[in-house]
Amino acid sequence: MSKLLVAEIPRECGDCPIRHRAVCARCEADELELLDQIKYYRTYEAGQTIVWSGDRMEFVGSVVKGVGTLTQTMEDGRRQVVGLLLPSDFVGRPGRETATYDVVATTDTVMCCFRKKPFEEMMVRTPHIAQRLLQMTLDELDAAREWMLVLGRKTAREKIASLLSIVARRDATLNLHAGGPIEFELPLTREAMADYLGLTLETVSRQINALKREGVIELKGKRQVTVPDFDRLSEEAGDDSDGGMLS
Repeated sequence: MSKLLVAEIPRECGDCPIRHRAVCARCEADELELLDQIKYYRTYEAGQTIVWSGDRMEFVGSVVKGVGTLTQTMEDGRRQVVGLLLPSDFVGRPGRETATYDVVATTDTVMCCFRKKPFEEMMVRTPHIAQRLLQMTLDELDAAREWMLVLGRKTAREKIASLLSIVARRDATLNLHAGGPIEFELPLTREAMADYLGLTLETVSRQINALKREGVIELKGKRQVTVPDFDRLSEEAGDDSDGGMLS
């Protein structure tokens, strides 16, 4: 375990950067104490597999730091990234014994894990956890439907802008962004973006450079992104931004 990853592990639940969005967001102090008894942290280096499809799941948990991918492998060996795991996203399904997808850490990742059986038992006794997990599951369903539109109907430029807006919105929400430019580190390489979006690497690079040239985004190095005007990025994504950035 690297010293850098160890430094990212919260000492207390109150110090956790995803506390207000995680599955424990609605828990009272006594409920957090119960969760603490079945909780442990795991760290994964970039490229490391968190769980393989078909493996027995001994834990569920939330991404605290870093980004992962959900990947499905076809019978002929072809692989497709079918989802992203961003900070506060939940991994695993209570009541399901095995993993449905390969889960891979795209960047160095810290996870807050709960032993699966005790967590399932606690869900029965703790409505706050069950209600929050239901809400997160419905949000995930909405996101999956939205992504079907991105992949099926949007242009290459709109796909890139959509992905950037999703990451920017999540980063702003986690950091309680109060307005103005949004700065974040792009969690995927351009190669990974191409795979996820069904585009070529050349197309991804060309569209990112075009967005930069036109002032929609600013880049510092290869991964540090600034969005001066979120509404403009939303327009480039073909989205209606009237609903508010932090919804």
